[in-house]
Amino acid sequence: MRKLASIILLSISIPVFAQENYEIQVYASPTMTKGSTIFELHSNFTFAGERKVLEGVRPAYHSLHETVEVTHGITENFELGFYLFTNYTAQYGYKIIGTHLRPRVSAPAEWRWPIGLSLSLEFGYQSKEYSPDTWNIEIRPIIDKQLANFYISFNPTFGIGLKGTASGHTPAFEPNIKASYTINNLALGVEYYGDLGQLDRVPGVDQQSHALFVVADIYADPRWEINVGPGFGLTPATDGFIFKLLIGRRIQWKHTGTAKS
Repeated sequence: MRKLASIILLSISIPVFAQENYEIQVYASPTMTKGSTIFELHSNFTFAGERKVLEGVRPAYHSLHETVEVTHGITENFELGFYLFTNYTAQYGYKIIGTHLRPRVSAPAEWRWPIGLSLSLEFGYQSKEYSPDTWNIEIRPIIDKQLANFYISFNPTFGIGLKGTASGHTPAFEPNIKASYTINNLALGVEYYGDLGQLDRVPGVDQQSHALFVVADIYADPRWEINVGPGFGLTPATDGFIFKLLIGRRIQWKHTGTAKS
């Protein structure tokens, strides 16, 4: 359960270098247990990428993206998450970019399905200077499986722009995949993030976003979540090199309102 509960977050949706790599994470299927909360800080820095403003969207080059995520378990199979997106780039300074809400429901353990399964719906706002879609929805099915020390997760994600400079509201297909192998308290693996574009007009591969991260998950303490690693763009339309760090702290609240250490 500890391994399944690790999550590595929002897909990189960066065709034409749109700044949307605020939560670089592949989700695992379990939701937070009832009455528990996890506080997470998603940080990543873009070392190589587009340096020009394109269609009004500021470039991600040498940007520090940091996202605060707070997720609380409402029931044993339903959680609610909140995101606050921030950005620091030297020429523009520190900016609060926007906020999202994310309800998620998971299949109950008593169903005894051979795979883990949950469904996430994320929606909210981002500033037009940092995203071509100021209002958008993300629909993320989550399918995963633990086989002894080997873990795999698939998030066939669909992003829908509701308002902004981008044309059309057709869903874009943004698949995420994670595979890892755990030895003692360390899991080593790879994460893939893609954006194939809108389904009614899929561009050529060189205009799509494809990135591969080499990651490590540290399980030294079940209260803590740590995921770290470099990522490499595989196409011209993807930021070339990003380094990410995710740190999370789980808290199980007592009935009195205080927290267990």
